[in-house]
Parts: sequence; structure tokens; C-alpha cells
Amino acid sequence: MSSYRYGRYVDGPDPLAPPTDLRAAMDELGREVMEGSSPESALRELLRRGLPGTRGLDDLTARLWRKRAAITRRHRLDGTLQEVQRLLQEAVRAERAALFPDPDDDARFREAQLDALPQSTAAAVRELAEYDWRSPRARESYEEIRNLLGRELMDQRFQGMKQAVESVRPEDVRRIQDMLRDLNDLLAAHARGEDTAERFDGFMREHGEFFPENPRTVDELVDALAARSAAAQRMMNSMTEQQRRELAALSQQAFGDSGIGAQLAQLDSLLQGMRPGEDWDGSARFRGDNPMGLGEGAQAMADLAELDALAEQLAQSYPGARLEDIDLEALVRQLDGDAGVDARRLAELERELRSQNLLERAPDGSLRLTPKALRRLGETALRGVIDGVRAQGQRDNRSAGASGEPTGSTRPWAFGDTEPWNVPRTVTNAVLRSAGGPVSLDVVDVEVSETERRSRAAVALCVDTSWSMVQDGRWVPMKRTALALHHLVRTRFRTDALELITFGRHAETVDIGQLTALEGVWEQGTNLHHALLLAGRHVRRHPDAQPVVLVVTDGEPTAHLEATGEAEFHYPPLDRTLGKTLVEVDALARLGASITVFRLGDDPRLTRFVDAVARRSGGRVVAPDEDGLGAAVVSDYLRSRKRR
Repeated sequence: MSSYRYGRYVDGPDPLAPPTDLRAAMDELGREVMEGSSPESALRELLRRGLPGTRGLDDLTARLWRKRAAITRRHRLDGTLQEVQRLLQEAVRAERAALFPDPDDDARFREAQLDALPQSTAAAVRELAEYDWRSPRARESYEEIRNLLGRELMDQRFQGMKQAVESVRPEDVRRIQDMLRDLNDLLAAHARGEDTAERFDGFMREHGEFFPENPRTVDELVDALAARSAAAQRMMNSMTEQQRRELAALSQQAFGDSGIGAQLAQLDSLLQGMRPGEDWDGSARFRGDNPMGLGEGAQAMADLAELDALAEQLAQSYPGARLEDIDLEALVRQLDGDAGVDARRLAELERELRSQNLLERAPDGSLRLTPKALRRLGETALRGVIDGVRAQGQRDNRSAGASGEPTGSTRPWAFGDTEPWNVPRTVTNAVLRSAGGPVSLDVVDVEVSETERRSRAAVALCVDTSWSMVQDGRWVPMKRTALALHHLVRTRFRTDALELITFGRHAETVDIGQLTALEGVWEQGTNLHHALLLAGRHVRRHPDAQPVVLVVTDGEPTAHLEATGEAEFHYPPLDRTLGKTLVEVDALARLGASITVFRLGDDPRLTRFVDAVARRSGGRVVAPDEDGLGAAVVSDYLRSRKRR
């Protein structure tokens, strides 16, 4: 029998992964915007924090910095020097052991030579280059120094070269010489602007073993070599002056007088000229106990550079930054596959928010929410408000009137609905549910036709935008309430005319987008007088509609509008301010409007004033808490429609 094993999907994005949760993202964006953030900064905040199941940019950046700190904290750069010193000491000890039993003068002379070796490791290695070793073990250790230096020097410039060059035998030296000569010729021709595509293909066929990264073009080859060469230079910059001198002297002895050192110097010069944007002057401070060789040190410097570049990409702080800029392959290489999945999901989220027409660029270049996004926010706000209405024992008045004027839309039947069934939709649902089998009707198939009243309402929602609304935590509930009411009117009671009016020092009419994005500012004054003037103007524009005026405020009027158009502010309120405000209350009452005031807070002066407003207009006062504000406003609006 065949056996099967199941594991995580690793070949790219998981095809069975859930789609991007745009609704949750829009809820988060909306909350940030309603708290006063711009859509641009709200989107950045969302991407920084992430969503449930998807880590944000901040978490990914923190992981990058932790890895960067671990590299510099655990390692140091003198591994090659230490290994050369160990091999040198091993060779000298073995040679002394071989010379000690020999009584002749030549043995004593050789011991004197060993005693007189310079303190400098590089100078000692150079002085022993012509020494005729008596001990085979000593000769082997000394030869290993040259092999080590050759491998490390090549691995420092070419990633993976240590595996390609097992030793520095004469045939290996010739292979390296030929490769470097052809490489320098190829890069010089490319720098002169010559067509080098065919020449590059021939070079890779002959010397491809030295380049495990398998570049496909000359530019890819130059990019890889320049990044490695710059990392090697930054590594040298990070060493002490003495360590640099020792390594420079040792490097000259790696391949003897083969000329490879001069070819490497020519290669570095070509690469610096072709890629001046690489970081050739940087350095890093390593303070750990684990010594690294030249190749490992160069790789560590390359990793640090890649980590820095990824951190900059994740920061998204440069003009025109997009999450598509993140190098996902590098992120997976430096962290893990999960990090790549998170970054890909965030990029998809950003892309979907734009492609689904939820975010758009304003004429001034700023980002703003589209009407579609505002509808989604309104739907979410209304859903939360309706839940609050039901929790208070009231039912959503989905039917818009006994006159039963069809709206053309349908919805699933719910217990208590009295609207007529929509037979075509009901039968279609039953057929689809039966999937080709016998058709039977079930309660889940039933859809009813939505209706609306012929009566219209002119609704003015006046919301207080003074600073006290911000500092007392009432700013977002106020906006959520306006969103819910706006969505309810636009989707269920489309014949009603809704006007949104904000009032601080002055009052003004705003659309739902402006109100959603409105930022709280320090402004003294609660000019209900001006707001009621605008509400009266809205009611007069719709003489055939029932007037409904809803006022949300947490303070008594402290400002009124003068005939000149200027607002006069005074605290405590002037009698003239209160008088002018009540004159507008009486004017609205004469138009048939009863004013419902939603009082936030327990200020005794405010309580006395709103009670007077309710008495004079035949309205009422509702004192909800912040969480119940939306339910209270929507309930009062539905109640006024039911009354009509």
C-alpha cells in the first residue's frame, strides 16, 4: 500500500491560505482615521502592527535587528590570523623537536634561525618561506598556512570559492590566474560599453565552477562581485590597524609571485568604478568570542548589509515606498519562510486596498478613503449599533413602512418579518441548495422584498466637535454614530435627506468623508446657535419632509454667531448666547421639528439647558454613555419614523 506524508506547503505562497481579510483591515483603518489619523498614517500603522495571524513590519524589523546584534555580539574578525599563528607555532614546535636530538652544527644554526624569528606573524611566515624543513610534519603545517591564506583570500572575494579551491597547488593557481585574467578582461570591456553577452556566456562555460550563485548576465555578475568585494573592504575597515597590516602582508604570500594579488587589486578597482554606490567605506564593531576567517567575515559583513537594507525596506520611510519593494528572497534567507509569508501578505493587503478601490490619491497627492471604503465602515458601524439596539430590547425596523413601496432589493427572511415573499428568489435558492436533486422548500430559502415608506424625513445630525469631545474619549463614538446613521439612511431610507453638521467655535456642513477624517483640534467654543441655524436651513430646503433634528453634545453653548459672521465666545456662557440659541430652537419648533438632544456627561448646567430645549421643542433628552451613543441615535431616528 502506498503511504503519504503531508507537511507545510513550501514552494511559494500557500494556495490554500485564506484570502486577505479586507474587512478586518478596513475596520482597523477606520478606527485610526476616526481617531484623527490621516488615511496615509493609518495605513502605515496597520502595516506596522499587522493583523491577527500576520505579523506586522515592526515585528519583522525587530527580528532583523536581533539577528544583526547577534552577529556582532558573538563573533570577531581575527580568525584567519589566529589560525595562521596556530599553524606557525605547530610548525616551529615540530621542527624544534626534530632538531633537538641532532648534535651537529647545522641543527644548532637552524635552531638559532627559529629563535630569531620576528614577533610579527606575517614577517615570520615570510622569513620561513625559503627555510628547508627537517620535519615533514612541520613542512606540512607550514604549507597549510599557504593553502589556508589562499582559500580564505579567494573566499573573501568570491562566495563559495573555498569549496572550489581545495588547495593552492600549481594547477589550482593556474586555474585561478586564468579565471581572474578573463574576468578582468570581461569587466573592462563591459565598463567600456562593449557588447559582452556572448563573451559572458563563454566565460561562464569555462569558469562557472567559481560562481555558485550562477549569474545570468554580466550585470548580475558585477552586482554579486561588487557586493562581496565591498563587504570584504568593510571587514578590513572594521579591524585594527595592526590586524590590517598583518593580513595585507600575509595575503602577498598566499600565492607567491603568481601575480594573483595584482589581479585581485585590479578586480577591486574595476568593481569600485562600476558600482560606486556600494558601501566601500563602512565598518562594524564585533565584540564576540567566536573568531571568523576572511571568507566568514566577508559573509558576515554581507549579511549585515543585507539586514540593514531589509530594515530600510521594512521602514517604508523613503518617498514612494511600497511593500512590493521588499526583497522577499533576502528576507527568507535572513529570517525564515514565515517572515516571507507575513511580508507577502502585508504587500497583498496594501495592494488589495488600492485595487479594490478602498484607497485613492487626492488631487493634492494625499491618500484618502473612497466612498466604497466609507460604505464599508458605515456598514460595520451600523452592524455594531444594531447589535446595541437589539441588546436594549428593540428590533431593527427593516421594513420602511406599511405603505409597502418596494425598493427592488431582497434579503433573507428573519423571524417577525411581515414583508411579502419574493417568490423567484425563494425558489431559486431552493433549486441551488438541492444541487440537481429533488427540490424541497426550506425556511433558509425564503427571501422577502424590502419596502420603504413614501414619507420622507429631513434629518439634521448636529455633532459637537469641541476639544472636550476629544479629551473625554467621545470623539470616535461620535464619528461611529454618524457613520452608522449615514449608512442606515443611504441604504434603508434612501428618500430621507440627511445633513451632517459639526459645531465647535463655528458650525459647518460636512460630508461623511470629511467627518470621518476630521482631526480634533484645540478650539474653544460650542456654537450650537450656528449649528441650529444650518439645521433650519436644511429643513426649509425640504418642505415636503418631516423634520428630524438630532444634537450630540457634551457642553452647554459657549459661543454664538453675530450678524457679521464672527463667532463670539465666552465662558461661563453669556445670557445672550443662550438666548440666541433658544431662539433657533423655537424657530425649528415652528417648522414642526422636535429636537432630540443626546447629552454626554453629567454637567448640571448642561442638564438644565438641554431640558429647556426639549420642553420648548417638544423633543426629548437621552443621556447615553459613549458606547451606547450610536444605538441611542439610531433608535431615536427609527422611533421617529415609526411614529410617522
